Amino acid sequence: MNRIDRISAILIQLQSRRVVKAQDIAERFGISLRTVYRDIRTLGEAGVPLIGEAGLGYSLVEGYRLPPVLFTREEAAAFLTAEKLVEKLTDVSTNADHRSAMFKVRAVLKAADKDYLESIESNIEVLKNHNNFESRHDIGPLQAILNAVSEKKAVSICYFSHYRQENTERCIEPLGMFYQGGYWYIIAFCRMRNSYRNFRTDRISSLNKTESGFAGRHPSLKDYLQQNAVEKDLHEIVIEVTKKAYLHLGAQKYYNGFVSETDKGAVMEMTFFTASPEWFARWFMMFSDQATIIKPFTLRERVDEILSASILNLRGTGAELQNSDT
Repeated sequence: MNRIDRISAILIQLQSRRVVKAQDIAERFGISLRTVYRDIRTLGEAGVPLIGEAGLGYSLVEGYRLPPVLFTREEAAAFLTAEKLVEKLTDVSTNADHRSAMFKVRAVLKAADKDYLESIESNIEVLKNHNNFESRHDIGPLQAILNAVSEKKAVSICYFSHYRQENTERCIEPLGMFYQGGYWYIIAFCRMRNSYRNFRTDRISSLNKTESGFAGRHPSLKDYLQQNAVEKDLHEIVIEVTKKAYLHLGAQKYYNGFVSETDKGAVMEMTFFTASPEWFARWFMMFSDQATIIKPFTLRERVDEILSASILNLRGTGAELQNSDT
């Protein structure tokens, strides 16, 4: 970053808080305190109304604003919430860009609203789990893919295929990206497979935009997802679950096609759409003693079959252990 850009960025940072410490500026830009003092002096000589307090930091005269945009307190709080989500659920490059944008948002707030954001900042947190987004710091797939979509340029990736357990080189024409179940996915036309494919970003070890344009016309991401949902053979499942069991389902219900629920007093009626009734039957068995299948009847039959087979296997195992003891 050249000095002019840095001084402009410092001015925005000064507008983002009531008081900004010289050490905070030095750490953000990786410069010495001496350089910070020189840049601050340059701003003062340019007519920026600065107030410097020894040991406290720098602030701007109340009312000084460069951008003509003002946000409400509620809008600012929404940006702060988004910042927490971006920090945990996106890549390093997107996080850095959003932090830079947040400095600009804070810069145009009134002093009272800046104080409000600082007072609630430590009361909002997004916790990571094992599914949260991870990627190599030098790739930055989110912005790279969005740029490729905008410019209609193919992207070369090295992708680990979980199904085949191997790394493959792919040239893809991306439609866009979506977030689901703790992962970011790229929807793209794969030239190697000659069809549309999903690529999980945490399985990409390298990514480079090419100068090759898209070979054909592609639908928008929204149209593709809508059409893909229509083409899937989804099965409707309705169950009733006790309130006690319902509290422990958590995010698992979303992984199994949950769409709606109705409070019926002692139980919760839950509706699912799934492409795999077999997998749903095996998940349902985890809490089947506190739930009832309303429909379809075939699912009830399949759960009975699995339970019967399990009982026979357990009896067989018990008999074998008894014979081995004798």
